[in-house]
This record gives sequence, structure tokens and C-alpha cells, in this order.
Amino acid sequence: MHNDLHSPIFFCTFARSLWLNSLNFKGKNMNTGGKIVTSMVSVLLIGLGLFVFFKFFFVYSEGTNEGDINYFQREGFIFKTYEGKMIQTGYNSHNTSATIQSNEFKFSVVDERVAQQIDNNSSRQIKLHWKRYLGTLPWRGNSQFVVDSIISVRQVAPQVEDVLQEMPLPIEN
Repeated sequence: MHNDLHSPIFFCTFARSLWLNSLNFKGKNMNTGGKIVTSMVSVLLIGLGLFVFFKFFFVYSEGTNEGDINYFQREGFIFKTYEGKMIQTGYNSHNTSATIQSNEFKFSVVDERVAQQIDNNSSRQIKLHWKRYLGTLPWRGNSQFVVDSIISVRQVAPQVEDVLQEMPLPIEN
């Protein structure tokens, strides 16, 4: 990661070495204008590196969500990524009648193994661990929320309609 040319750490290291070389230049004497330009370029490169790091690589938050997978698919033109939507049911606390509401949680998955586990357990209730980044990258998915592991999988209790459909109807004479 540190040797990657796209890494913000590479930009910061490069800018720092450029700036230090301008201060301790041993060859020809660098004039004041050259030192100013070199210092400004160094500061801009460090600023750009820090921006890229905090926007795309810094984990802003981590958490878990539990619910039913609404859809899960692999999509993209150039970068094929796994995208999904989870439905989380709960009670609406803003309403005095406490109606049931559902929240949608859109997420991306980078790891093939985690994607396969989600796909295999899509009919069950899944608790996912995610990391949130401030920006999206095309090879990481369309969502700021990137799922990195599955915490638990539970079998969903049968719905009342499913139980009623399986019960034999009484025969009337």
C-alpha cells in the first residue's frame, strides 16, 4: 500500500522529500523564487495527498445493520462490484400509534467470499458489519457503506400468510 503510486502516502512522502531537497539543496544555489515555487508545490502535493486519503481511504465510521436482503447483484460496466439493499423493519417512534416501518440500507461488497456468503443466505436474516468511507471509488462500489464481514445469520420465522397457506382447509358438507 505504501509503495502504490496511487496511495496518498506516496504523494505526501514525495512532496516532503521535494520540500526537504529544496531547503538543503547542495548543488547549485537555488534562488529564493525557486525555493518558494518548490515549497508551494510541496504544500499543494501534501494537501492533495491528505484530501485523497481522507476522502477515499479513511474509514469515517463502522457499524452493523441487520435485516433481510432485498436484492443483491453484481453490476458495472468496467468495474464489476457487488451491490445490495437490505430491508430493516422496526417501529416508527415518531408516530404515536407505533406503526411498523422499514428502512433501506444500500451497501457494496468488495470481498468475493463475503459476497458469496450473502448470496447463499439471502432468504435469511443477516447481520452485516460495514465500514463507511466519505467517497466512493469505482472498484469499491457505488455506496459509501462497504460490507466487510457477516456477523450472524438467522432463519426468518415463517410469516402468518405462509402458515395459513400450508394449513388444510376444513371441508364443508
